[in-house]
Amino acid sequence: MHKLMSILFFGRVQVFMNQACLGRMMKKALAQNPNLLRTLIGLSLTLIFMLSYAVYGATVSPSYYIYETESTDTEYNELDLDKQVINNETYWTAVVEVDAQNLTWVNMSVEDLATGAVIKLSNTAKLYSHQFLGVEDAKVTVDGEKVDFRCSEHCQFSDTIEVEADDSSIELRSLTSTDPARRSNGTVYADDIREAENEARNEIEYLHGSTQLLIQILEPGNKSIQPMITIHTVNEEFASIEVYSIDAATEFLWALAAVVGCFSMVLIPSFTVYFAARAKDKKREEKLQLAQSESIDE
Repeated sequence: MHKLMSILFFGRVQVFMNQACLGRMMKKALAQNPNLLRTLIGLSLTLIFMLSYAVYGATVSPSYYIYETESTDTEYNELDLDKQVINNETYWTAVVEVDAQNLTWVNMSVEDLATGAVIKLSNTAKLYSHQFLGVEDAKVTVDGEKVDFRCSEHCQFSDTIEVEADDSSIELRSLTSTDPARRSNGTVYADDIREAENEARNEIEYLHGSTQLLIQILEPGNKSIQPMITIHTVNEEFASIEVYSIDAATEFLWALAAVVGCFSMVLIPSFTVYFAARAKDKKREEKLQLAQSESIDE
């Protein structure tokens, strides 16, 4: 603790000495050039304006474009299931034909299940799936530590998704790709809007390798109640694109505030030392004049 206090004391002494030295240098410079203060202020304001405009120009780039997509949700709920009973187990199967053009999401919900039922969703072109897919702020355990869930790192990429039902209903979520540019909205970099639209369409355009979804359900016992299956698919289409723009006045003010703050950290201590030195010299001159006047009177 004593060592720390010593370091802080010497640090403050060093700062004081630096400020005093700076004050003497500024005083000497101002004595040689009375217009130096006005010149410094003018240069500071000029630099603040130029740097603010540079920051503003760096944040406003017409080369970035924002595109939007239009999603089409399709629901398949009237499915004909084939039933087979083998060794006191009931097998339900169904095949669903979906639109593979720009296919992004494939979700399935099943109700009226027996406890312990096994559900499989198969697609030969493979799908990305995970129990936390679509869950906000989901965490997964990796090497004993909780980390944020990311489908690109934690999803299973397989031609068959298999889960076991804990109760009478279950939901499966899957993606055809982990690339976020294929779904919702996104940004592209281009020289003009025509090139930007082509880039956006290339990001969105995608043909999934298989249009068939194979659904298999295995339930213990001879079940007479058919499970209720609903399939939801999402297909994206290019909708619109526009140049990325922001409120120029607001951005300029933020940039100006940032640069002024930076310059203030440098200039305010210097000018404070200068004005303090001037005030001290003025008091000294007043005392000297008072002493001279008293000596003359005597």
